[in-house]
Amino acid sequence: MTKTVFAPSISTRPVYGVLEPHQGSAHLMVADGEGGGAILDLFAKADALGMDLKTDTHLIYVKAANGTDMGEELAGLGVARFYHGPSLSAAMSRVRKALGDAHMGLQIYLAGTETLIGVTQSEAMKVGFPYNGIHSEHRGSLARRVQCVHCKGITENVTTDPMVCSHCGLHLFVRDHYSRRLAAFQGVNIDAEDPGLVPEMVEKFP
Repeated sequence: MTKTVFAPSISTRPVYGVLEPHQGSAHLMVADGEGGGAILDLFAKADALGMDLKTDTHLIYVKAANGTDMGEELAGLGVARFYHGPSLSAAMSRVRKALGDAHMGLQIYLAGTETLIGVTQSEAMKVGFPYNGIHSEHRGSLARRVQCVHCKGITENVTTDPMVCSHCGLHLFVRDHYSRRLAAFQGVNIDAEDPGLVPEMVEKFP
């Protein structure tokens, strides 16, 4: 699967690139689902350039919420450290430790869903990594992590617009406005002025 192409949007909507190999003292790679393909492509590019990333790479990979799992293919890369987990939440303690133990020169690569990229970017920024220094590539599901601006609850894997807040039950319009700190898009009550007048839910983020 190739890199996702997004329609033009507002300035806060995240923009992703294509992973390219960079020289560094170590390499931390975190991916889910179809993001595994971006990691495989990254190593193919490195091999073509004569760069050996494997001896200094810590690869953390998890199955995507849609069930896509490329763990066996990634295990075959033979990187120095490899973790294959069932979910991002299960892997987060490893991600935080890897970031906390990092030294100068670490290169961070993120690939897969917006949730994985956003949550991991947020953790990296908490320990001092600059946003623009983190390499990312979106692949796979477009499902969003959405914060209700009214109750502040976060609903995972949102595919429809409008959607129902899993915390307070309000019908929310899913905006493109994005918070890097929260790693979430913003959801606003869609029938505040006309209670009960809710448009049909449409799958916009498959």
